[in-house]
Amino acid sequence: MQRTAQLTADRTTPPFAYDPLHARAVRVLEENWTGGSTVPSRGLYPHQWSWDSAFIAIGLRHVSPLRAQTELETLLAAQWADGRIPHIVFSPSVPLDAYFPSPDFWRSSTAGRAAGAPRTVQTSGIVQPPVHALAAWLVHRADPELSRERGFLSRLYPGLAAWHRYLLHRRDLGGGGLASVVHPWEQGMDNSPCWDAPLARVRPAPARSFRRADLGHGAAEDRPTDLDYGRYVRLAADYRDRGYADRGHTDGGHANRKHADGEAGFAVEDPAFNALLIASEHALARIARELGATGTARHARAHRLTASLVERLWDPAAGLFLCRDVRTGGRIPERGVSGLVPLLLPDLPREVAAALVRTLRGPHFGLGDTTRLVPSYDLLGESFDPHRYWRGPAWFNTAWLVERGLRAHGEPDRADALRESFLRIAGSSGFAEYVDPYTGEACGALGFGWTAALTLDLLHDPEGAESAMDMSGTSGFKGGNRA
Repeated sequence: MQRTAQLTADRTTPPFAYDPLHARAVRVLEENWTGGSTVPSRGLYPHQWSWDSAFIAIGLRHVSPLRAQTELETLLAAQWADGRIPHIVFSPSVPLDAYFPSPDFWRSSTAGRAAGAPRTVQTSGIVQPPVHALAAWLVHRADPELSRERGFLSRLYPGLAAWHRYLLHRRDLGGGGLASVVHPWEQGMDNSPCWDAPLARVRPAPARSFRRADLGHGAAEDRPTDLDYGRYVRLAADYRDRGYADRGHTDGGHANRKHADGEAGFAVEDPAFNALLIASEHALARIARELGATGTARHARAHRLTASLVERLWDPAAGLFLCRDVRTGGRIPERGVSGLVPLLLPDLPREVAAALVRTLRGPHFGLGDTTRLVPSYDLLGESFDPHRYWRGPAWFNTAWLVERGLRAHGEPDRADALRESFLRIAGSSGFAEYVDPYTGEACGALGFGWTAALTLDLLHDPEGAESAMDMSGTSGFKGGNRA
């Protein structure tokens, strides 16, 4: 059979591939495909985004393992020499005014020269959550023969290892072993109330100094405020003007004013970012073993990181993980969906996992009672808004992570209910970027890449057999479909 990167069915395609929801999800990914990668949406996000591509590859593996491999290969081709994977890889065919901040703001090839930014492609200078090794392992397992024929893992492994080294060494700004983010965009949940306190220290850039392209694609009341956006721009510009330099942590676990967060003091240890790093470290151990190494040291590191995550970010009174403001050393008392994502890690202490499930179902998130998908922020919080970006709406990637976490911790019935709700709302919303957590009403962009891709993953892998994390160090994954 001739292998192509087209999302076409063949004799190995399972019968449910002809289901209308499956076909519609495939159509979204076809429409968002650019020839080497998949954009999140054609209008609002017309370039390649880092963690979007990882989630998209996880879904693509079921219908075209080759294209899923290509997705990750294209992203890794833009990696910087210091190991960072940039959060945006810009398409030269897209006009500069189609998205802000555009390549002429980031100036990666000049401002990022000392950090090893590539010269042949323009990127941003910040990062996004490290889902990539997990995605690469799942893509490999979908078609191991194709992966080995193409040397997929052997080519990606050095870059993935460098990416983890960058996060574990250059971004341990608090000195406790966890990676810090130096911009809200790095964590991916850009406008979460969890950032309000550390962002308040940032002097915003003047409104006249930037143009918001995002307001041309959505209602202003659903997007970040101009004040917050000005702070985002200031942080990014200051980081750029320092040559994207990450400075080391200080003693006592408290960062001073002279590290990667600059004068504003923005550096945060986030539970979801670090949980995904841990999951990907386990996956990287499996990749190493596939390539002939033992992977033992990586599994041990992942276990140590899990212990650090619990020690530094777990709050028993809140019943979930909280972000830590590295500058002050204190936890940020806001309940966000980020604090539930570590449920993905099966080696959590039993009492921690049980408390997370109770919090998920309780009044702060209301899953299965008042909400249809997991809200991005505390239903009882003062800043809750069911439609404003990451301040309450439900997102499909976090729902997928929580669904897999429920399965990992012996909650199949609740996972099944969340899966059913996910699939129903994804279809009825037109594969929306995010939705009202109460009603499922579509918000943001339609035809969103990771919504369609993760729909495919839940259709093909309903019980999470290929996504379960086997902490023993042996693969718990099954071979996927050939396409």
